[in-house]
Amino acid sequence: MAHRFEQQTMLPCNILPYDGSADYYGVIMSVGEADHFLKVLLMDIAWHHDEVLIFGKKITTKRKTAWYGDGSFSYTYSGVTKTALPWTKTLLSIKEKLEGVCGESYNACLLNLYHNGNEGMGWHNDGEKDLKKNGAIASLSLGAERAFLLKHKGTKEKVSQVLSHGSLLVMKGVTQNHWLHCLPLSKGVHSPRVNLTFRTIVS
Repeated sequence: MAHRFEQQTMLPCNILPYDGSADYYGVIMSVGEADHFLKVLLMDIAWHHDEVLIFGKKITTKRKTAWYGDGSFSYTYSGVTKTALPWTKTLLSIKEKLEGVCGESYNACLLNLYHNGNEGMGWHNDGEKDLKKNGAIASLSLGAERAFLLKHKGTKEKVSQVLSHGSLLVMKGVTQNHWLHCLPLSKGVHSPRVNLTFRTIVS
């Protein structure tokens, strides 16, 4: 059975019991600010469906994604290579806010748009060679409240965290070596969620 944590303060709580850090800061902005960011991102981001390779077969995802950064970074995952678009004014504002909260710095952002609870993400880790080794990945959630799960690769222990509108989760250290994570389907959710994952790409 998965453990569940709830946190609504600016002080982070590491929701992992061992082998890494997944610091949940709770909600880091007002509802009005979060609503504004969600509205702008839904309209202004260059959203596209991914075509990913699963067991050698090309699949078009239901969710949409976008990739932005300091330069024209290439980023490859699930057999897909993306080239980063220049930051928008809104993304830079969000990035500055996150960096101020968690004390990390980022040069790229992968965004995911889940239109409703029928869209999610299977078990995976963010261990691509383009990413800084053991670097911090900051995940900001906007829109529908969804559960986020982590599973230890060895013990299979699971941890569950509900990600609220305007909340921040930062995974860092050896977390990607030991834990998988996923966004399970949630049939009762009928509104969109935008997830921004700020990362550090190395040359």
